[in-house]
Parts: sequence; structure tokens; C-alpha cells
Amino acid sequence: MNAVDDRDEGAAEAAARITGRRVGAAHPRTGALVEVRLDDGRSVMVKRADAPGAVRAEAAGLRWLAGSGAVRVPDVHGDDPRWLVTDLIPTGRPTTHSAHRFGRDLAALHASGAPEFGAPPPGGPVDAYIGLAPMRNVTGADWPRWYAEHRVLPYLRSAVDDGVVLPAEAADVERVCARLPELAGPAEPPARLHGDLWHGNVLWGREGTAWLIDPAAHGGHRETDLAMLCLFGCPFLDDVLDGYRAAAPLADGWEQRTALHQLFPLLVHAVLFGRGFAEQAVSVARKALSR
Repeated sequence: MNAVDDRDEGAAEAAARITGRRVGAAHPRTGALVEVRLDDGRSVMVKRADAPGAVRAEAAGLRWLAGSGAVRVPDVHGDDPRWLVTDLIPTGRPTTHSAHRFGRDLAALHASGAPEFGAPPPGGPVDAYIGLAPMRNVTGADWPRWYAEHRVLPYLRSAVDDGVVLPAEAADVERVCARLPELAGPAEPPARLHGDLWHGNVLWGREGTAWLIDPAAHGGHRETDLAMLCLFGCPFLDDVLDGYRAAAPLADGWEQRTALHQLFPLLVHAVLFGRGFAEQAVSVARKALSR
């Protein structure tokens, strides 16, 4: 869609313009989300993002995940530089069976692959976002070096500059980065990641089926998505992991490597939300160093 000069445009007007349909009632949800009813009886979710490239990154990520044929994501009805319109997913409750299936589906998503570590989705920008934090999708062929240079250290530097992480604490995180080649486990091919897989971005549909929303999609290490699920919790997490490992066994020692993969989201949260997450990041860094 073409950009328009519509700073005061509401979600309903954006939905009408992007979908080409007349709209009815609009119901604000949480944050920047608004549910809008279309004239054909369907409801869509309309999301506003003012950060440059944020909508483009999310739309490209949703299409890339959908293109794997492995996981369920809301259909993208349209987008422009400010607005994203997707299907509305009626929510339900997970079950042991649906959680196990989600694990299998997540394994299939990862196996669908990516060209390189850090590769953005086709049509997605290099300068993307994870939540409200900028995230650069710079590519690399070696995961330990790429992960240190483009996922851990940029957020560590920001946290130190903001006074959220102390210099002595930063030194422990830097030591983990230096040791990543020995700590990272066996080499893995680039996986197609959701990239921001905390439980709030996993919706359970009316039949208990898992739907993925709000991706920060890129090529990465498959254990990173699993580590984020473990970090922030997920209903029936053990069943999700059992389903995943039944479809795609993980290399020995993956549980011990979880701390390495959690450094990235914890430092992102430290930059966004402050000291509490910084302390968690330092704690998992020291845990990794103790191996």
C-alpha cells in the first residue's frame, strides 16, 4: 500500500482503506490493537506502529512464518508504513494434545530454514524490531560470532550506557561472548525463528490450536526460540518440549545452553524495562560461565 499523510486517522478508517471494505464497530484491545468489524461479518485486528519499518517487519515476518506451512499465523489483509491489518483469532484454551502438536509444528518451522543467521524475512527490513526495541538483521555464517556481535553486545552496550548494567557486570557478559565457540554446542544450520516467542505471542485458538503473532522473525539458532519459551513460561511447556523433541531431537546439553540463548531477550528487556532484567541477564551469564 502507498503511504498516506494520515497522522490522525483511526483504526477503523485504516481498516476500510487497506481492506477496501466498509467497516462497522471498532473495539480497542490492549496497547495499539483495535478490533474492527467489516461489512461482510468478519472481524480483523488493526495495529498501529509509528516506528519506521516496524509494520513492514512484522508483516514480512508473518508471511515468512506462514510460508513454512508449519505453523498457524493470522492472515495479513494489508499493511502500510503505519498500519497492519490481520485476521482476528478467537481464543480458547490449550490442552496437552494441542501443546504437543505445537511443539511438533515449531520444530517443522525451524526446519524450514533460513539463508543465513540474521537473515530477514523476504521483503523485511534490515532495521527491524523485537517488541519496542530496534533489532538489526545483519547476516553471518558462524552462529557464535553472529550471536555475540548482533544479538548480545549491542543491547549490552545500550544497557551500560543507560546505567542499567554496571561495567563489572558487563565484563561477565563479554566473557560469555568470548567463550561462545566452546559453549554453543554442535553447529546447527540457520533455523526460521519466530524470534520473540514468549507466551504472550502464542495464542490458543478455540480448538486449542496454537497461533503465533507479533514475530521478530529472522534466521537464527532453533534453541533461541525454545529458550524464550522457557524464560517467560508457556502453558503445558513440558508437553510443547516433548512434542518438539519427538519431531526434532535436540543436541545433548541443550538445557545447559538455555542460559546462553536467554541473554539476548533479557538484555533487550533490560534496555526497555530496567534493572530487574539486567540482574537476570548477569545471573544467566554467570551461570553460563560456571559450566
